[in-house]
Amino acid sequence: MATSGTTDFNLAIDDLVEEAFERCGMRMTAGYQLTSARRSLNLLFLDWANRGLNLWTIEETTASLSQGDTTITLPTDTVNVLSAVIRQTINGQQQDISIDRIGREVYLDLPDKLTQARPAQYYVERSNAPKVYLYPTADTGYTFVYYRIRRIQDAGDYTNTSDVNFRFLPCLASGLAYMISLKYAPERAGPLKQIYEEDFQRAAMEDRDTASSFFIPQVGY
Repeated sequence: MATSGTTDFNLAIDDLVEEAFERCGMRMTAGYQLTSARRSLNLLFLDWANRGLNLWTIEETTASLSQGDTTITLPTDTVNVLSAVIRQTINGQQQDISIDRIGREVYLDLPDKLTQARPAQYYVERSNAPKVYLYPTADTGYTFVYYRIRRIQDAGDYTNTSDVNFRFLPCLASGLAYMISLKYAPERAGPLKQIYEEDFQRAAMEDRDTASSFFIPQVGY
């Protein structure tokens, strides 16, 4: 027997909603139910941002620094910054130099925030308009290179597919079914929540970096 030869299965938003309603033991019969389900789907995406790393939403981004720059305005869809380096070119050679992240209170206690040198520390202000504060202030041109977590894209049109890695499609369907059940089938909410949490845990365990790590203790004498 022949196989399909394809590996690109996905679900459009309207198909995803239909699957979720069927898991609730219902058939979607009204246009408002579709609108309500899309709203629940967008809330589900926000919940995933609070649950931890989603590897497909990690992006490398850069920002140019000029002398005297103390802050960097991040894209508004930035959830968090994972790591960063300061990049500079010396004698035609690119160098990436690590830079440490500090907390709000540590940055606040710095006595002279306008001291100019190569930035060695940064503080991330996680707000609706996220920013990075650098210390020391840049004394010349650099590039701030960082890995950020971006927000999962909104559902949008019903013909769209979701901004979700294929490994999370089963979890997405069960999660949306649970969200819908809270409004339309509360008697099924308990079992659907359990299925959702199991699906999410299974997907999250696979959605991780599998590179080997080695820990070497530092022994003092």
